[in-house]
Amino acid sequence: MHTITIYSTPSCVYCKLAKDFFKKHGFQYTEKDVQSDLSAREEMIHKSGQLGVPVIDIDGTLLVGFDARRLSELLGV
Repeated sequence: MHTITIYSTPSCVYCKLAKDFFKKHGFQYTEKDVQSDLSAREEMIHKSGQLGVPVIDIDGTLLVGFDARRLSELLGV
């Protein structure tokens, strides 16, 4: 069981692609909307140093942006 957190915004196309990837492969995840949640935004920036989304945390490994191949590697699919 992986611990997955995605920092996203409602209008982000790449965030949607990442969430669709998780759903397709049956992974549960926690979504943090950094557009409306200031503490989530600060947490994302502190962890990654990034302002862009998505920022994906998989078991403590950060991935910035959507990369299906890298997600597959990290999740073993």
